[in-house]
Amino acid sequence: MAHQHRRAPAWGALGVAGVLAIAGLLFAANARISGGDGREARNLPGLVQAELGRAQVAQAEVSNLRSEVEQLTDQQATAAPQASTGSQQLAMSAGWLPVSGPGVEVRLTDAPAGAARPDWATNDDLVVHQQDVQAVMNALWAGGAEAMALQDQRVVSTSAFRCVGNVLYLQGQVYSPPYVVRAIGDADAMMAALDSSPELQIYREYVDAVGLGWSVATVDDMLLPGYDGPAELSYATPAPEEGDAR
Repeated sequence: MAHQHRRAPAWGALGVAGVLAIAGLLFAANARISGGDGREARNLPGLVQAELGRAQVAQAEVSNLRSEVEQLTDQQATAAPQASTGSQQLAMSAGWLPVSGPGVEVRLTDAPAGAARPDWATNDDLVVHQQDVQAVMNALWAGGAEAMALQDQRVVSTSAFRCVGNVLYLQGQVYSPPYVVRAIGDADAMMAALDSSPELQIYREYVDAVGLGWSVATVDDMLLPGYDGPAELSYATPAPEEGDAR
């Protein structure tokens, strides 16, 4: 999976000038991709292992803190039931509790190996990219999604996913296609938002042209898990100026 802009398919015969122009654009795009998005990382296995190690440590800390929170919540429920109700509402808003209800499921997959493809198609055109998954999630939020999960992991305000080689890295786990986004909310409104998304309109052109996978289904009653990842934010800090104590 790579984070790059998907182009609208080129239809019909191209003139020599058009071919040269597109070749130049592809060359520049490949240069940017190989240099900037981590697809060609110098030590990809080491990077993945380091990220997974940090995620496991953070997960253990979260489990311990969650146990403490559950104990305090039980104590609070015994001493002050009304306060417990407020705490539960806060946990629900933060995405820590599982939720259920009607919604929509979207599934994205790479084009099948060996399938016929147009002469203009490249290998990058045959795989699901990071921005394709992001476009689905953005459309569902715009359509009024009340809760969402990616690969059965709850999406909250601090959730982030990114490319690691040709797979998806999300909250300490590595996933290969198919990529599944599930959202609870008004199914009709979310379906309309998916249909009207310009990015997904281009994606569906590639579905027809090269065989990328795309399926959307409404679900009468789906269950989304509560978020169980780390809640601590990481942020950048200014580098010390030259001469400052380190």
